[in-house]
Amino acid sequence: MPASPAHREQDRQGLTVSHYFEWERYVTGGQYQSVQNQRRMLERHGVEYTTEPRLDVDLLHLNNMGPRSVYYAKRANRRGVPVVVHTHQTAEDFRESFALSNLLARPMKPYLSSAYGLADHLICPSEHTAAVMDRYTDTPRTVISNGFDPAKLEGHEALRETYLDRYDLEPPVVFMVGHVIERKGLSTFVETARKLPDLDFAWFGYLNPGGGRFDRLLRSRRTTKLVEAAPENCTFTGYVEDVRGAFAAGDVFFFPTKNENEGMALLEAMAAGTPPVVRDIPTFDWLEHGETCLKASEDFTAPIEALAGDADRRAALGRAAAEASEPYTIEAVSDQLIGLYRDLV
Repeated sequence: MPASPAHREQDRQGLTVSHYFEWERYVTGGQYQSVQNQRRMLERHGVEYTTEPRLDVDLLHLNNMGPRSVYYAKRANRRGVPVVVHTHQTAEDFRESFALSNLLARPMKPYLSSAYGLADHLICPSEHTAAVMDRYTDTPRTVISNGFDPAKLEGHEALRETYLDRYDLEPPVVFMVGHVIERKGLSTFVETARKLPDLDFAWFGYLNPGGGRFDRLLRSRRTTKLVEAAPENCTFTGYVEDVRGAFAAGDVFFFPTKNENEGMALLEAMAAGTPPVVRDIPTFDWLEHGETCLKASEDFTAPIEALAGDADRRAALGRAAAEASEPYTIEAVSDQLIGLYRDLV
């Protein structure tokens, strides 16, 4: 429900928030973008906030439960300052991300169970993540989408020819946007490209989870081998300055991720009117197969061929996908976030 003018005026008159994102300088991708979206939501409602961890505020909102966040959460508990924690991470989502991630995921679950238990309230980006939290803590939780910013896509159509030429791509292009990691379905993406040599596949994004930092340390050997052995019709662009070009060049958004808390790039692709092909996992239960997407569990060649060979079907599915993405804009989601703040304060 949209915030009333009285509530928005109340926000402008007094609500103060410490909106802290530990390791902000080093985290990239969807989590970083989610935090930026949250701050745009606060600004939209005129909420005063600081990005430093402070307790002289009405509410402490934590986005990454590192040791400093845990320290301030404990202090806030003692001082009676409400603590909200975003559940961006789970041990399940952490696996197959970078070198040693599977090993580190083992102690991560008990650590996060303790850390999330310090919150007065959790924010989960999807119903799936909220259900996963049942195995971590009994802390009350609310599902609020990470949202996406439509302004980020404005004018993307004009970049189509530039990006097709830059990466030597022939439409219809099957594409993905995000970190190049196995958890996102890297091996499936490569093998599907190998099975469909007449189609161009393009993966736009960093070749490691560190976003260009500590590349050799973070990238697993398996990731390196898969990228190096990819067929000629499979292009890895690396980081792109203007992500709008990816959505402009692509015709079918292929998202074979194995585990996802929500998937911001998916929402952006849908908003751009691109039909998605996704793995049939619980995170995407809200998407209707054949209506707003096509789903598969193992072999993705059939749905991709079906869309690649039928421009009218791509257009129809893309229109439905764009309509389905509308409730997830940051404008639509912001009232939910600020409403939760008001309830807790």
